[in-house]
Amino acid sequence: MIYLQLFFTFFVIGLFTFGGGYAMLSLIQNEVVVNHAWITAQEFTDMVAISQMTPGPIGINSATYVGYAVSGNIFGSLTATFAVCLPSFLIILTICKIYNRFKKSNVFASLMKTLRPVVIGMIGAAAGILITKENFIDWTSWVLFAAAFIASQWLKINPILLIIAGGVIGYFIY
Repeated sequence: MIYLQLFFTFFVIGLFTFGGGYAMLSLIQNEVVVNHAWITAQEFTDMVAISQMTPGPIGINSATYVGYAVSGNIFGSLTATFAVCLPSFLIILTICKIYNRFKKSNVFASLMKTLRPVVIGMIGAAAGILITKENFIDWTSWVLFAAAFIASQWLKINPILLIIAGGVIGYFIY
């Protein structure tokens, strides 16, 4: 039964998310923390951090993590991962088949332009979830974040070096 719940939950998340994994985070949080209570808010924050560090899209990594956490085995991971990817695959397959008919349509261009603010709003909602009082990270983490941002944006330091440095510094601080 848990596999059907995982499949349905992540299929719906995959179906109604536009804008990628970060836009997906608010829906995942609502479903797995609030509606189903499969993981806690703190576990969700940890899951986001782990999903960002592992290779691959954050939405798919999150689904894999939750699937394993809920079922306790790899079949839960596979179910959630497959379910979150399936809608996108089916939608893109359908779009590819009919794209040539509509690519010059003003209605199609208008629809794509209309979806942009929705995607930005969903990404903002994901950021808001991660900065709530219960998930608020200590000030040291904010200082490390600011230093990494400055090092990346203005000093043009390689992101891989920043990740390694952040891990080493975090190890000694925490």
